[in-house]
Amino acid sequence: MRSAIVGSGFIADFHLRGIIHDVAAELVAVCDTNLVRAEALASGQGAKAYQSLDQMLAEQQIDVVHILTPPDTHHALAEKVLQAGSHVFVEKPMCASTSETSDLLETAAEAGLKIGVNHNLTFLSSFERLRQHVHSGALGPIDYLSITHLSELPVMRMGPFNNWIVREPGNALMEIGSHLVSELLDLAGEPDRMSVIADRPLDIPGGGTAYRRWRVAGDVGSTAIDLTMNFGPGFPQRTIMVRGLLGTGLCDLNANTCVIDRRTSSGLDFDRRARTLDQGRQLRKQASSNIANVLFAKAKLPRTGTPDQISIQNSIASFYAEVRETSPADRRLEGQTGHRVIKLCEEIIAKAGVSTATAPAEARPTATINPKVLVIGGTGFIGKALVRKLLESGHEVRIAARSPNSAMEQQGGGKVEIVRADMSSADDLSRALEGIDYVFHLATTDSKTWPQFLEREVEPARVLGEICLKQGVKRLVYTGTIDSLYAGPGAGTISDSTPVDPSIGRRNYYARAKAAGEEVLLQLHRTKGLPVVVVRPGIVIGQGGNPFHWGVGRWTSEGVVELWGDGDNKLPLVLVDDVASGLVKAMEAPGIEGRSYNLVDRPLLSARDYISELERIGGFKVEIHPRPVWRYYLEDMAKWPIKVAVRHADAQRIPSYRDWASRTQKASFDAAASRKDLGWQPVGTADELIERGIAGSLSGWLSARS
Repeated sequence: MRSAIVGSGFIADFHLRGIIHDVAAELVAVCDTNLVRAEALASGQGAKAYQSLDQMLAEQQIDVVHILTPPDTHHALAEKVLQAGSHVFVEKPMCASTSETSDLLETAAEAGLKIGVNHNLTFLSSFERLRQHVHSGALGPIDYLSITHLSELPVMRMGPFNNWIVREPGNALMEIGSHLVSELLDLAGEPDRMSVIADRPLDIPGGGTAYRRWRVAGDVGSTAIDLTMNFGPGFPQRTIMVRGLLGTGLCDLNANTCVIDRRTSSGLDFDRRARTLDQGRQLRKQASSNIANVLFAKAKLPRTGTPDQISIQNSIASFYAEVRETSPADRRLEGQTGHRVIKLCEEIIAKAGVSTATAPAEARPTATINPKVLVIGGTGFIGKALVRKLLESGHEVRIAARSPNSAMEQQGGGKVEIVRADMSSADDLSRALEGIDYVFHLATTDSKTWPQFLEREVEPARVLGEICLKQGVKRLVYTGTIDSLYAGPGAGTISDSTPVDPSIGRRNYYARAKAAGEEVLLQLHRTKGLPVVVVRPGIVIGQGGNPFHWGVGRWTSEGVVELWGDGDNKLPLVLVDDVASGLVKAMEAPGIEGRSYNLVDRPLLSARDYISELERIGGFKVEIHPRPVWRYYLEDMAKWPIKVAVRHADAQRIPSYRDWASRTQKASFDAAASRKDLGWQPVGTADELIERGIAGSLSGWLSARS
């Protein structure tokens, strides 16, 4: 079977694994509007990358096309694929409305083709264990079913606010609720009665509203049902509980375990003990199976990996078997089930009184602006603060983004222009720089391998520098990182003139890539006169940031942190607003081309101080684990031979003790040149760092729960 993937985002790797582990399937094509991402996914598979779906369908004979794009694009893409004669396997939700799902079902029926919808959580081994007990009658007649999804949707708090999930009030329910609804339909069926409450509204920049909590109560025949979704911060939990006449089943989707509880033949007191021990045995067995699958996945064995990886592989395998007609259709992924899921989601939204219609766009200023400042990466944490600071200084601003966010344009009071641009496209960058005098480069990538960093981070920096020279830009301000400097034990004092780590080739890929980006731009300055200034922010905190910052330690959850060392030394912290101010000053200060500046406040708080204030302000307790650097290094080193053996993408990175040691930030930072040359003045007091930095970042996290 010849397969193709449309959309090369995060979920595409899971689908790729499902395809390549099918002995009778091969990936022949990948299509994405971002050709670089399509090529990255296709490389190594003998597949061809496309930027146009029409071209891919015209040139390739394809049996199954996987559609992994945002839900509002599913209908148009799937319809085109069906009309071209290929089967469709689409990520949930099937479409954005029942009118679209009905249309696709009709098109598929007329063409004699199949549509599969990846309701993958119903293929988790824990869920399959639960459904087997329910459908076999092992639990007896079911009188109660409870399904919960308690897990934050960070996009509601941090954006990007043009994401489909927050574009309309009901979209989060459609996106996440489709999981719960598919589970409900499989275990019990469609409700006869429902009452719905959607509350804890959150205003979305740009005028939208998101609801963080949804509660559904109803009946399916004699079975009472409860569905609860909470998208605010908090301990994540996704569970399904079924009560029957003969027993109960509790499925923990996060842990991928399902515990069945039934009476034994023992007397009451011994029955309690026997059941408790049996539940422990069930958990131990399933926990061992889960970790074994993860470990076996390192050897690239099929049907292994994390529970989510396996569930998607099983879902794909089931659909492919249906297409080959080697097994009957599985109702969990049928197109008709996808239609029923969307229909029930629409009913829930309607009963909650939440509109699914597109809200009218706010009137935008009609005045034409003439921005002279371009911010690449203006939708990120630092980028947003920089745009605010530029506007306060009287500048009109153009923001270049891969996915333009109209919310920022509306908030700019008519002084912000958004343009679509991909850093990998020289044409996009040239258009974005038209009429621009000053450029800020804050963008970064989510690359995992060194070749990817070279392709997506370093080379685009060089191309940007060349275009700036060609178009006569007055100054390019490049944002690097203090991570490119060695700041571990023995580093002493780091000043603005301190060069990058001389052993940068052994450091983590992000630090290396940022250092390489600096070097290509500074080389253009030395050889061609590129007017570039490099700015390296410290550990940036403040409103809109993550209070559980990895510059402080390795957070395994919001309540547990492993320190980089003992955590007693003062950290190079800095407020995001001070970084924004420093960036603007780096644009304005005369005669500083070719220089590098570290934006770091005075040494005021240690990691332990930071966590102590986090606890005090937040009213919660953090479990702290000091961890010596050598333990991080040995753990990293122990994994490396395995990565080499299985040819892992990260196998070329040899573990470095120096890299781990640098995370302790034992060095002392001296930003005297930043103060002198730029006239930069950070807050300089612990109280301000605590109030505006820690409390500021924590406020967004806490308010998202209220």
